[in-house]
Amino acid sequence: MSQKTEVLPSHRFTKSWPVDFRFMGSPTCDPIGYADGNLGNNGVTNLSSPERNGDSGGKVVERVENGVADTEQANEDSPYSWNVLLVENRPSVGDEDLDSAAAPLPSVSKSNIGHRWSDITSYATKKKVQCWFQRPNGNWELGRVISTSGTESVISLPDGKVLKVNSDSLIPANPDILDGVDDLMQLSYLNEPSVLFNLQYRYKQDMIYTKAGPVLVAINPFKKVPLYGNDYIEAYKNKSIESPHVYAIADTAIREMTRDEVNQSIIISGESGAGKTETAKIAMQYLAVLGGGSGIEYEILKTNPILEAFGNAKTLRNDNSSRFGKLIEIHFSETGKISGAKIQTFLLEKSRVVQCAEGERSYHIFYQLCAGAPRALREKLNLKDVDEYKYLKQSNCYSITGVNDAEHFHIVKEALDIVHVSKEDQESVFAMLAAVLWLGNVSFTIIDNENHVEAVQDESLINVAKLIGCDAADLNLALSTRKMRVGSDNIVQKLTLSQAIETRDALAKSIYAGLFEWLVEQINKSLAVGKRLTGRSISILDIYGFESFDRNSFEQFCINYANERLQQHFNRHLFKLEQEEYIQDGIDWAKVDFDDNQDCLHLFEKKPLGLLSLLNEESTFPNGTDYTFANKLKQHLNSNHCFKGEREKAFSVSHFAGEVTYDTTGFLEKNRDLLHLDSIQLLSSCSCHLPKAFASNMLNQSETPVVGPLHKAGGADSQKLSVVTKFKGQLFQLMQRLESTTPHFIRCIKPNNFQSPGSYEQGLVLQQLRCCGVLEVVRISRSGYPTRMPHQKFAKRLGFLRIHEIVHCMAFYVFKAALEDTELAVTLRSFKEALPPYNHLSEEIKPGKNMLSYCRDIELLLLYKSRLKA
Repeated sequence: MSQKTEVLPSHRFTKSWPVDFRFMGSPTCDPIGYADGNLGNNGVTNLSSPERNGDSGGKVVERVENGVADTEQANEDSPYSWNVLLVENRPSVGDEDLDSAAAPLPSVSKSNIGHRWSDITSYATKKKVQCWFQRPNGNWELGRVISTSGTESVISLPDGKVLKVNSDSLIPANPDILDGVDDLMQLSYLNEPSVLFNLQYRYKQDMIYTKAGPVLVAINPFKKVPLYGNDYIEAYKNKSIESPHVYAIADTAIREMTRDEVNQSIIISGESGAGKTETAKIAMQYLAVLGGGSGIEYEILKTNPILEAFGNAKTLRNDNSSRFGKLIEIHFSETGKISGAKIQTFLLEKSRVVQCAEGERSYHIFYQLCAGAPRALREKLNLKDVDEYKYLKQSNCYSITGVNDAEHFHIVKEALDIVHVSKEDQESVFAMLAAVLWLGNVSFTIIDNENHVEAVQDESLINVAKLIGCDAADLNLALSTRKMRVGSDNIVQKLTLSQAIETRDALAKSIYAGLFEWLVEQINKSLAVGKRLTGRSISILDIYGFESFDRNSFEQFCINYANERLQQHFNRHLFKLEQEEYIQDGIDWAKVDFDDNQDCLHLFEKKPLGLLSLLNEESTFPNGTDYTFANKLKQHLNSNHCFKGEREKAFSVSHFAGEVTYDTTGFLEKNRDLLHLDSIQLLSSCSCHLPKAFASNMLNQSETPVVGPLHKAGGADSQKLSVVTKFKGQLFQLMQRLESTTPHFIRCIKPNNFQSPGSYEQGLVLQQLRCCGVLEVVRISRSGYPTRMPHQKFAKRLGFLRIHEIVHCMAFYVFKAALEDTELAVTLRSFKEALPPYNHLSEEIKPGKNMLSYCRDIELLLLYKSRLKA
């Protein structure tokens, strides 16, 4: 597979052109050739192209003299100056001379085409422009148009093949001068293959950040890249670097907070393994340096190893996957110094404590404790090796390549010291972790013919009782029996084996979740603003991205609901700013259509017949099951166009990022999140203060009934918020918080599933771009007038052009003069009258009171004309 000749970024990139920028006389004025080809859609192949001016297979040759084809004059009405491909010694091409090409797969929506091929058909035929052609297998290839007749076009491919295709199936490609632009908005033709190529071009040169209009796209390099540190921080602080970067986003946030006196937010999303956590830490690092001085910034940075140890785990897709969402709110004083912070967490994956898939791990802290605990602590907790604990050994994965768990344990201990968790409390924390591990080893023995059980009196049960501070007999009763109220009588019901295991696991999950919440509470106490003066804040949201797997369960259901909420926030923010700017500048602006996801949100939130309401309703029924829940959804929601009932216990939802099929197995159990009152009372009776605190917090959160199948209407654990009710409330508070801020968006992208540096799987990248809405974001922005510049600046920026030599751009001279005139009407009128071939562009240029707003890259058009004529 051939690769494009590497060129230094500074020689090839069209960024924000300075006033003294020159095309003429530049050593980089090489002829424009092929961009990379063979671009895949689903299971996309890597980009490739012939060498510049190389062999094209003998059928088609390239002949260029001084940048212009020797048999044609430069095309004055072209938006590009192209190298012309000429067909030598070839008679008229007939159908018999062509490879047949089946219609391409309909994988690119009209919204992502960017420009219709019909817009440039006549020019394409004359100048043999580059285009993307999609093979029947979904792969994209770069070709050039030889001729067009009716609805069919003849194209040549890089390997020399000539095909006849439907003209409507072709998608325009950008000229090489746009290779690697740092903002996708600069692409003249915006479509999926062009966006994929541009991102890859930059990624291959370790430029992992690219702007997509108002969004920063960050591609995980899976290696260290030389883009960080104090030198870079100082450069972005002083504005001596303008390339896209997380530092630039953080810098903009802190500057706008100071200038506008408005709270800011940095919203980071992306699928597992895309680099969200690292991106959040990079943003925090920049803010800590710029707002440092009080010492609190050091404590803020040290919260990361704690939260990662207790909230992150190895999954098949990511060695350090965050299994929770978090919002860190950093407060600044009126002088711009950090005065404190607060952390809020969302939806910890509690099920991972007791069950994880083959090849994955539970939370890092368990392995760190077993590997790094000193001898005295190991003896006190009676710790064993990780492979002796059932919760840890079920997945047959105990380590992570290149990670020293023992070393990380000491880092966590140091971080706990820094956020003022006492030595005594730290020992209690480690005791709770050991108790969870020993709980997993508690086994049961059957005591009668009805499959009733009691806990085995072995070291596992004894160690748990000792670690949490309770009597072993009381623990046995809590795990194997249930107190019930029948009428006016209290009875004790023995549990079956499956019920006892469920009760044991529920206790283990509750202890761990309680510990996680307690740690966040201690961190917040340490970081609290207190008496320190505070002005405004910057919030960093590191939250799970849209997920769609082969099997999607309750966790994906909640995660995707959260993403629907965040997507709506983004849409509203984008259009609100657009409208305000147009109105303020007096721009005649037509409302831009976009894909509103309000219908999908209604599907989730509508009462009483929304997904969340129906889930909560079924969760309250003693005999409710996942099967009855699925049937109820199909009964009430089949008429909703965002919902589709599937076979058995499955259903599908049409999300903004695509359709997802959910398996309802386990939905009710996870939503109920049952912990019987017997277990809560056991924790309350413990001598250790942490279990007492957990129990108190559980009781404080108990407000609404969630009845489980272990007991009928009189169940003793019927007072507890369901998971989706609590999560919906958290999302509501989160959105209120974000609505009061100026948001800055970062979409993180994972380039491959193997965490391999340099590998770029385009099918995977495209899937993520669609899921996180990047293509839609750019399309929406391009539909308006995204490029805005003061009148005088526009004239000054392009003043270097040798206007008298550009015969066919004389209108620019008139246009430039009009820009210097206070009569704004002259601007548009002069442009329209002097450029008859470009009359259609007048609809894409909107002169306002102070700014010139335009859709297409008028600068690029004029620079091409300059290059052509000079």
